[in-house]
Amino acid sequence: MNNLSRTRIKRRNFFKLALAAGFSSYILGKGHGSAQNPPPSHTKADLILFNGRIATQDEKRSFAEAVAIKENRFLAVGSDKEIMAYRGDNTQVIDVRGRTVIPGINDTHTHLIRGGLNYNMELRWDGVPSLADALRMLREQARRTPAPQWVRVIGGWSEFQFAEQRMPTLKEINAVSQDVPVFILNLYNRALLNRAALRALGIDRNTEAPPGSVIERDRNGEPTGMLIAKPNATILYAAIASGPQLSPEDQINSTRQYMREMNRLGITSVIDAGGGGQNYPDDYQIINQLHQEGLMTVRVAYNLFTQNPGDEYQDFERWIEIANPGQGDDFYRLNGAGEMLVFSAADFEDFTEPRPDLAMDMEAELTDVIKLLASNGWPFRLHATYDRSISRFLDVFENVNREIPFDGMHWILDHAETISEPNIERVKALGGGIAIQHRMAYQGEYFINRYGFEAATHTPPIKQMLAMDVPVSAGTDATRVAGYNPWVGLYWLVSGKTIGGTPLYPEANCFERMEALRLYTAASAWFSNQDGNKGAIAPGQLADLAVLSEDYFSVPEAQIKQIESVLTIVDGKPVYATAEFQDLAPPPLPISPDWSPVKYFGGEHNRRVVSTSTKNQSYLFSATNSLNTDRDRGLSSLSSVRSLAHFWNGIVCGCCI
Repeated sequence: MNNLSRTRIKRRNFFKLALAAGFSSYILGKGHGSAQNPPPSHTKADLILFNGRIATQDEKRSFAEAVAIKENRFLAVGSDKEIMAYRGDNTQVIDVRGRTVIPGINDTHTHLIRGGLNYNMELRWDGVPSLADALRMLREQARRTPAPQWVRVIGGWSEFQFAEQRMPTLKEINAVSQDVPVFILNLYNRALLNRAALRALGIDRNTEAPPGSVIERDRNGEPTGMLIAKPNATILYAAIASGPQLSPEDQINSTRQYMREMNRLGITSVIDAGGGGQNYPDDYQIINQLHQEGLMTVRVAYNLFTQNPGDEYQDFERWIEIANPGQGDDFYRLNGAGEMLVFSAADFEDFTEPRPDLAMDMEAELTDVIKLLASNGWPFRLHATYDRSISRFLDVFENVNREIPFDGMHWILDHAETISEPNIERVKALGGGIAIQHRMAYQGEYFINRYGFEAATHTPPIKQMLAMDVPVSAGTDATRVAGYNPWVGLYWLVSGKTIGGTPLYPEANCFERMEALRLYTAASAWFSNQDGNKGAIAPGQLADLAVLSEDYFSVPEAQIKQIESVLTIVDGKPVYATAEFQDLAPPPLPISPDWSPVKYFGGEHNRRVVSTSTKNQSYLFSATNSLNTDRDRGLSSLSSVRSLAHFWNGIVCGCCI
């Protein structure tokens, strides 16, 4: 029997049991149970958590003390006394000792499938507090990395998180790495390569950069090691893809390690937005195998991302023949198309560069693809950063909708940092949703330098979206730009600050903690057409939750990004446990290969994040010259920095973004 059949039978049996027992009000979420209305004597839970502070994320934003789980779904939620009525001889009972419990976090825009294939190869600088620490880690990893492997630092960090407030220099990188190739990706604007990596990639004085890219050169015409997106990131994608890969066995281990890392942070569900170099179905074999073997600990809904400029229509036409949205089960299911639909619609989010103008033929190409998807009932999502781009996308959607009505199809705009109120209204009228991410926590300083503080105060305008009743959810867009830690995203929403401590938003644009959490939980199910199936600790929903290391609702703002889970439950079973719940932890999972950075440094270094200092909060952009000084110091080893000068010498413009 396959996983889909098992899941359907489980769910059907659960509802049969519930309805036969005469407590449909619990299943429908109309009540938590009470001493006046006790459960039938034969209805017993498999698992009970009690003595907690459970943020149920129901419509009333209720807190409860205890929850009962039957099979893979929540059975009842209420007081300790009420829920203990579901205790039977075989019920496992866990005292959570007053800790805060939340629904499992659902990241509605990430790249888990691609990230899992590479996780064990990557040295993570996420949360590392100083450049000195980062360079020490780089030195140590270079010493243990065997040929022909590289040391890779792929996104999830910003120079503004470092105490030194600067990028590493190429001289520093070469000094600590010697003959081991090193590739360091900073957001989607540049990559730093040491001399060994340049040799491994065959980049020399005769190498030509792809259109929209720069290979920076010294005065003698030799490549320095800086690859720059201006603004096309193709050169960065191609360089990453050229590196050695893990064996299939190690990719299996890597993906399992990455999912366990997600579980450590309380993540139980994601939507994978596809990605560059992620071909369907070839690059989905590892996640398929894990699903078939019952080894997934994070639920994945996945979107299909075209890989072939000029042949996008043919990609989707082929996929429509072999797949259907919704196919799969609650652990692994196809969600739809995107976030790349046509390459001519790529409005690169590199805020160190001017906003790019989309190609003139974008409308025609996008129209063909949207017609194909809409006529076949395929939900879609589209990467959309700038309001001017969004206006053109919506023109296409509205025209197609007149001919082929979307009819409740859950389509999504991703990112939408600078979307205007009129365009939010247009999204609402077409029945769309907006998935936002915490990219501004990593790129806010760059945005301010180019567009000014005022423009940054509502990037993206989430409260406007919610006030206009547009479905909104939160995610990370990990790992090549932002990190995968949702608690950094929650810190950003609550505090309105970047990871470097720079204030972006006035208090009016910051979120109360309960409402911020809803964007990662209850509000997120719409985006995979699973409304009412997950996202809340409510009777009948999937039994996914996290018991937190700290009380999210009361810790100082700076500590939010250091929160993690001490007990994560997925499908009614513990998948991660530590601290006083260590005895519930699944068996250890050895890391392979032996030289993996994960074995020595772990993943996201959130416990090393230092509290934001007054200096960090006030240093930014007191004068443009201070930025020039920092940047020139950071690039002092280069003979020429002319190609980067406009990052720091640009005049803040008041133009429409």
